[in-house]
Amino acid sequence: MTQIKSTVNRLIVCLIVITGITTVPAKSQNDTIDYRFAVSDTINDDIILFDKDDPLEITLKFDITHYRRKRHEDEYLDAMLTYHLSPDDSIVKELKVRPRGISRRSICSFPPLMLNFRKSDTTGKELGNIDKIKMVTHCMSGGKEYVLKEYLVYKLLNILTDYSYRVRLLRVTYIDTYKDRKPIHEFAYLIEPDETLIKRLNSGDETTAYMTQKHIKPEIMDRMAIFNYMIGNTDWSVPVRHNVLVLTGNNPSVIGSGVAIPYDFDYAGLVNTHYAVPFEGLGLKTVLERRYMGVCRSEEVFAEALREFNEKKEEFNVTINEFPYLKQKTKKEMLRYLDSFFMGFDKRNTIVSLISRDCIDF
Repeated sequence: MTQIKSTVNRLIVCLIVITGITTVPAKSQNDTIDYRFAVSDTINDDIILFDKDDPLEITLKFDITHYRRKRHEDEYLDAMLTYHLSPDDSIVKELKVRPRGISRRSICSFPPLMLNFRKSDTTGKELGNIDKIKMVTHCMSGGKEYVLKEYLVYKLLNILTDYSYRVRLLRVTYIDTYKDRKPIHEFAYLIEPDETLIKRLNSGDETTAYMTQKHIKPEIMDRMAIFNYMIGNTDWSVPVRHNVLVLTGNNPSVIGSGVAIPYDFDYAGLVNTHYAVPFEGLGLKTVLERRYMGVCRSEEVFAEALREFNEKKEEFNVTINEFPYLKQKTKKEMLRYLDSFFMGFDKRNTIVSLISRDCIDF
């Protein structure tokens, strides 16, 4: 039933073509955290959240039982987040959390979270100056590899372009305040807030105006469409803002000056979640099949756009091969899937013919 609801939600979309900061001894493995002996934070150096790749160790304590039962509701729950700077030093923040996402609320027993911090709780530290931030969780028991693979997809896009969301890997200890049970230990990751991304890129503001792929700067649009093709992702649309952030660009009055930035890759073939299905209207049997959904260009333009992908192939492979948190078997599967894309970079430049066959003539 949940699979059907998820598919319906996706069909509808497609058819519409982080005050008080304290330090305490780290207790990430314990069920309780004693805040009575907290002292003022004395850390002086600034820590930038998305400038590091090593996992951030955090403990998140809230009513997990209620969260799971009410995951379809936009209800904020009180929570306490502790991130562990060292075995003897942790920073504590009070916040509120709620479930987020559309299809994952129906599919996942542990859907993604929105972390909402008090506006007065700001500092130049790791999670400072953040109001709200998205956290992608493990979805359900045994779903660790899916969240890690989707995290890697973001890192691959970061290799290609700054026009991409930055992410930070987390090792999370979840503690349920409702029931005395064993803590849950899982991987998750944080996604750069829209406001931070927009400021970093200085590429206009998010727009609600109707925009198609033709409104997007061509090289940005082609890169995004080819990337989605490479990873086997058809779960996106510019006009309906489905898994795409659209910015006006620096010259909003000029056609072809906008910026499009993709996100949410759990339906991509490279991730290959157990629940992912291709959009029925495309005639694909599985998400492992690719379909190019970008605007048509000349063969010369496509060849030029594809060149940077071929130049980054080795860096893609190294990023996956050297990622220490996935099984070797899983990494080999991801690399094989990418290889099936790069096979088209042959003497005949077959890849150009493939995307030219599928492209959309707007």
